[in-house]
Amino acid sequence: MLSSHKYIDINVKQLLKFIGPAFIVSVAYIDPGNFATNISGGSKFNYSLLWVILWSNLMAIFLQIMSAKLGIATGHNLPEMCAKVFPKSANWLFWIIAELGAMATDLAEFLGGTLGLYILFKIPMIYAGLITGILTYLICYMEKYGQKVIEIIIGGMVTIIGISYTLELFLSKPSWSQVGVHTLIPSIPNGDALLIAVGMLGATVMPHVIYLHSHLVQYRCIDCSDEGKLKHLHMEKVDVFIAMNIAFIVNAAMIIVSAAVFYRHHIDVSTIEDAHKSLQPLLGTLSSGAFGIALLVSGLSSSAVGTIAGQTIMKGFVNLNIPVNIRRLITMIPALTIIAIGINPMYALLLSQVALSFILPFPIIQMLVIAKRKDLMGKLVNKFSVRVLGIIIAAVIISLNIVLIYFTFKGNT
Repeated sequence: MLSSHKYIDINVKQLLKFIGPAFIVSVAYIDPGNFATNISGGSKFNYSLLWVILWSNLMAIFLQIMSAKLGIATGHNLPEMCAKVFPKSANWLFWIIAELGAMATDLAEFLGGTLGLYILFKIPMIYAGLITGILTYLICYMEKYGQKVIEIIIGGMVTIIGISYTLELFLSKPSWSQVGVHTLIPSIPNGDALLIAVGMLGATVMPHVIYLHSHLVQYRCIDCSDEGKLKHLHMEKVDVFIAMNIAFIVNAAMIIVSAAVFYRHHIDVSTIEDAHKSLQPLLGTLSSGAFGIALLVSGLSSSAVGTIAGQTIMKGFVNLNIPVNIRRLITMIPALTIIAIGINPMYALLLSQVALSFILPFPIIQMLVIAKRKDLMGKLVNKFSVRVLGIIIAAVIISLNIVLIYFTFKGNT
């Protein structure tokens, strides 16, 4: 019996050593862009679009595992591998596109943190934006004490978001039978629902964390033998499974709460501020406070992750040795500029999601090209079945993002 318990303890201890990178990545899957699309979907179409969250999460799990596998197999992150595999001119193009994606992501996430401060403390938007920038910088600064510190900070923030939406679920009293049906059975009520469904996908699968995950696993790449890499990959799969499913629960909770509260009371919510204002009279101050806290923490944590991703992208593709503080500022400045000149936050959020739709195919295709090469991946090279599944997922995501772009510009003309 003692040996059995000892075996379990060792496994738990080993797992705890590897848990972390996927939790940093998972923040991008519960960022303010997800708040906007999920709240809109739940308030307009009840529980109908819950299945989109499930399938988006499955795609995200596949892509993040592939990114982690590439990092573990090669000992380099995806941007660094692109620098080795593709021509220099192509890498400059990849860098510009990826950097624009990091900035677009930061834009949405800074706006979320800013709105969270505005909602909770009535701080004017410009000052809230500056505070968000300072807090984000402080979180990123903690990286100097090691990646594990960042993992603990971000993991704590994910926990706060999870607790906040668990409270929302408890207070909203949804129809669990309807939740079960619509999670498992796909349905698209109309064309508007299709647009929101594609928006949910666009807000869930994010290009910058595909680049970032391959970097984060390097911290634990100690045993470079084939056996060591296989063990590392196994542990990272567990990490991804736990973190991505927490993100799935939070995203599903956003839709469930919106359906149970806003749809049930025939309230069409078009902005995040409207959602906060409507929750208080319907569910009370506790609910609206939990919503504001979740939004603020989501904005701060995802801004920090976006900034760290921007640093990885800049160094990896073109080996630009810019001081770390300058790199952080470069990814933050566009978001602060948008807030300072007073552009409508929801319109800016929309533009950022469209930008990400253009950028997303690049890291997916880059991964598929590199991960099929045995000379680079060794024993972790993608099998034929994995390559086929990756191509199918890439085709689905690219097709749906084209639909999103089409409807976005059609709606603005």
